[in-house]
Amino acid sequence: MITIGQLAAYAGVSVKTVRVYHDKGLLPEPGRDASGYRRYGANDAIALIKIRTLAEAGVPLARIRDLGSATDEEFQRALREVDDELTARIRGLRATQGRLRRLAAGPPAPLPAEVGAHLEHLAGWGFTPRWVDLQRDLWILVFATHPDRATALFHDQADSLADPALRRLHLDYDRAYDLDADDPRIDDLARRIAVATRERYGPGAPPELDPASEIPALVQGSVNDSSPAWRRLDALIRARLGP
Repeated sequence: MITIGQLAAYAGVSVKTVRVYHDKGLLPEPGRDASGYRRYGANDAIALIKIRTLAEAGVPLARIRDLGSATDEEFQRALREVDDELTARIRGLRATQGRLRRLAAGPPAPLPAEVGAHLEHLAGWGFTPRWVDLQRDLWILVFATHPDRATALFHDQADSLADPALRRLHLDYDRAYDLDADDPRIDDLARRIAVATRERYGPGAPPELDPASEIPALVQGSVNDSSPAWRRLDALIRARLGP
């Protein structure tokens, strides 16, 4: 039998942490011996190491407490879920590390020549300078943060604009900027875009960045903030396409 101080040392935590786990109901508190001291056994040390490992993995204490009464199957399933979450976090941290290293190496490289040529075509097709500037900022951001996916995404958009019918949808999206948010033309445009998206990609989804990336939400949020009509159009399209 060991003291609380020895237990804490074995598990690599502080005595205060052990007491917190007692208070939160994560670790049963043993009775006192004849001298008035609490004594812990091997099972307590094993339980404390499990708690510490889960807590270090970012599992909330309330969830750890619930796992204390889980069956072996439930516990193993929870561990697999935690492992998946850690894998996603590690992937996101590595991507962030890569962006930091590229930033430390100097300013981002200019956009590829094919992107520059594409941006020049936009004006010739009738897109507004506002739209051209928006697209330029978008591709600078995507190529700087996700160079491994940027080219495929760019080609997907370029191919869609090569189709006159799809190009018309992009032009209508551009010109919806100045519409009133309640204009019925926005509802019709959202319907047409949703139909065209399903026809183009079928049951699948358009190419996208790393699912863990915050860049798409950042870009779309900036677009939506610039126009109430665009904000409502985005919401209607998402609602029509569903999850």
